[in-house]
Parts: sequence; structure tokens; C-alpha cells
Amino acid sequence: MNPDAARRRFEAHLRHLGMRVTRQRLMVLELAWSTHGHFTAEQMYGWVRERGSGASRATVYRTLSLLVEGDFLSALERGHGQVLYEHILGHQHHDHMICLDCGLIMEFHNESIERLQEEVAREHAFELSSHSLTLEGHCANCRAARAAR
Repeated sequence: MNPDAARRRFEAHLRHLGMRVTRQRLMVLELAWSTHGHFTAEQMYGWVRERGSGASRATVYRTLSLLVEGDFLSALERGHGQVLYEHILGHQHHDHMICLDCGLIMEFHNESIERLQEEVAREHAFELSSHSLTLEGHCANCRAARAAR
């Protein structure tokens, strides 16, 4: 999906919620859309400030929540209160492997895992609408560095 279409969809989402379309909210969307990696709310707040916006930290956090709620972004819980965001609108579903040592995030897609999740949902008469799978462990580089010590 192109940025203009995403903007129009976000504006419609805000109006549907009875919220105003503001310059600050649109800037957060634009910055999130221009980033192809994972980012934190604090990183987003820094980017907004660098652009000279007077948006408050609270505005950035609330806008990120609105973007997650509207399926523009996904939120990846990292524990200890840290959340990583990535834009997902128009992207294929994927899951994540995260290195607990260096923080490396590897994205992957595996059809066998997808089928198994759907099968488990059916077995429990559960209607699956979405899912998030995060595998945590230690990447090859960090394991090699540990072994060398």
C-alpha cells in the first residue's frame, strides 16, 4: 500500500473513532511508514522531535496505539515494558526470532507453523483472527562469542 492510501485510511480510521486528524498524528504515521525496521515509541518520539514537531510524548504513544488498533502497525512485546513496532499494512504476515543477547530480530515465515496454529485453533473450536509468534534465544554470533570466552 502506498503512503497516500495509508494516510487516507488512517484519516478515515480517526474520523470513525470521532477523533481529529492532526498534523502530529499524520507525522507519526508518515515516520512509521518510512521506517522499514522495528522501532520503539521513544525512537519515534525522537524522530518526531527531530522534525521540529511540538508533539508531546503522550501524543506519540497514543498515536502508536491508534495505529496498532487500526492494523497499520504491529506491536511486538519484548518484556520489561519494551514494545517494538513495525508497519504491517500491505505486508505479508511473518513471525520473529529475537536474540536475547544482542537484540537481533530475524523475521521468518513458515507454512508448517501456520498450518499447525490453524489446526490447533480448529481443535479447540477457536476462531483465529490473528496471531503473533516470537521465538527468543541466542543467535549464532552470540553463541560463538560465548563459546570463545
